[in-house]
Amino acid sequence: MMMPSCKEVTRLVSEGLDRELGFGERVALRVHFMMCKGCRNFEDQMGQLRKAMQDLARDQDERHA
Repeated sequence: MMMPSCKEVTRLVSEGLDRELGFGERVALRVHFMMCKGCRNFEDQMGQLRKAMQDLARDQDERHA
């Protein structure tokens, strides 16, 4: 598999939030991340955003319980 473009990486990172990525996809991402700080930052930011949204949803559930 060729190294994916930054555009493809952002798509895969986003999809990875909703489904388990295949082995080849995960390897391609890791190789790309080793060479691209921008995409590493994007993955980190998406992870932080997901955690913040999960925390917010949990807090809302606790308030309405």
